[in-house]
Parts: sequence; structure tokens; C-alpha cells
Amino acid sequence: MSGWLLPLARRVGSLALVLLATSFIVFGAMYLAPGSPESFLVRGNSVTQETLQAIRDQYHLDEPFLSQYVLWLGGVVHGDFGLSIQFRQPVAELIASRVPTTALLVGYAAVLILVVGVLVGVLAAVKRGGVDSTAIVVSTVAMATPSFVVAMALTSLFAVTLGWFPAFGAGEGFGDRLWHLTLPAIALALSSAALVLRTTRTSMIGALGKEYVETARVRGFSSSRVIWGQAFRGGIVPVVTLAGLVISGLLVTTTIVETVFGLNGIGSLLVQAVNVKDFPVVQAVILIIVAVFVLSNLVVDLLYPVLEPRARAKGGAR
Repeated sequence: MSGWLLPLARRVGSLALVLLATSFIVFGAMYLAPGSPESFLVRGNSVTQETLQAIRDQYHLDEPFLSQYVLWLGGVVHGDFGLSIQFRQPVAELIASRVPTTALLVGYAAVLILVVGVLVGVLAAVKRGGVDSTAIVVSTVAMATPSFVVAMALTSLFAVTLGWFPAFGAGEGFGDRLWHLTLPAIALALSSAALVLRTTRTSMIGALGKEYVETARVRGFSSSRVIWGQAFRGGIVPVVTLAGLVISGLLVTTTIVETVFGLNGIGSLLVQAVNVKDFPVVQAVILIIVAVFVLSNLVVDLLYPVLEPRARAKGGAR
């Protein structure tokens, strides 16, 4: 058991250090940014010194930088991200109210990325020629097109011109939410699905030429078993690694997609907070995005020995 516990402890420890360093950088960037909470709250109005001092006391603005950071970090550890300057409510509650929309959007996009990217990638590797060439061209265009351009094009065609999908809002109820989030999910997933497609294709082409795949064919295995049971299983590690990275990175892209489609999610909340210098919200959202990215990397690291038995054997030998 110690053969895998020690590497796991090292990974967790290193990722914890990454989160700590990120929290310091995020807080420091907000500290050095022009403007301050009291300047936003006052908005040029004439206020008394007592009011200004109350604002400074509330946000600990008179404390030294390190003291402010320690106070903020202590609150974060206990789930307290402070009070939103713009909305005048706890940041944790504000974010929690936006999580369902973003989580469903990212989950929807993740399914599209995996299904389209993997299935079309395998098809392109197996059915060479016209199918492969078409997949390469389409994926190249998709990877090169910014998500906001895709979002605007989808809205113009399918929402405005054809009227098949709603252009704004997240809907009510699970089914209606899925209907409203279809276009945003496609816009969010398109470039990542193309990247997964290219990686799956390359990995499958390499795996299909391996000796164990040829042996499976000689032994009379069915085509589906050779493709999925042998080749795909042997080349799945790079696909899973990339998929973990791109799916965790969707939280960043949601800032664009949610803004275009008028969704009240974490991404649009971050954009609003940046525009009005709502420091507590910006710090919290960025830290959460980094935490999700770090945890996704940890999950991929833990899956690697399971997907690649040779890595597990080497780990045990040490």
C-alpha cells in the first residue's frame, strides 16, 4: 500500500502548495490593482470620514498587506470569501447561487467533447481517406475559431434566423435548461472537441499498428473488439490526459460564452466583478477556477496507473 500512498501524498502536497501560491498571487494582484473598495462604494459622492473608516474597517484596508492576506486566507479555509462590494452579500452565497448553471453548462459541454471528440477521432483513424481528411479539415477550422465567434454565429443562425433555440437565459427545470444551454454548450465545446478528436485520431493510428492489435486480428477477434478492446484501450492515456485538461479549462471559457448568451453563471459573475472592481468576488472565482484545474490534474494523475498497467508496475517496483 505504501507503494502508492507516498506518491499520492507527494502529489497532494505539491498541489496544495500550488493552491497556496495561487491564492497569494491572486490576492496580491487585487491588492496592487488600481482603485479600492471604498472608491467603488462612494462613487464620487461626498461622505464623512466616519463612513470611509467604516468601509476600511470592514475590508481591513488599514491593515498591512500580509495581515490582509492572512485574514482573507483564514476566511477562505472556513468557506468565508468575504462580502461582495457590488451585491452587498456574502461571496460564498453569491457563487453558490451561480454554480448550478455553470456546472450544467460545463457538464453538457464535457459530454459533447468526449462523445464527439472520441467517436469521430476513432472513426477518422479507422476509416482513412475521405472521412479522415474531412475530420482533419473540420477540426482545424474548429480549433482556430474563437469561442465568441462560434457563439455569435450559432445565435445568429439557430436562434435568430431559424428560431430553433433560445438566444438568452438558462431556462427553468432540467429539460428546459438543457434546451437553453444547447447552443452555449456547443460554443463552449467546439474547439476542445476538435483537439480531443485530433489527439484520439493520432493515438489510435499509433495503437492500430501495434503488435498486440495485429495479434488480436490474427486470433479472429471481431472488428469492434479489436478497435475498442485493444487499440483504444492501448491508446487511451493521452486522450484522458488531454480531456482532463481541456474540460477543467472550460471554466475559463465560460466567461465569454455566459456573457454572450446572458447566463447567470460563475463566468459572467467574474466579468461583472472585474468591471466594477469587486475584489472579493474576483479573488474567490479565480481561486475556485484554479482549484478545479488542480484537482482535475490530480484525478488524471490517479487514473494514469489504472489506465496504463505498465506505469503501475514500475511504481510498485520502486
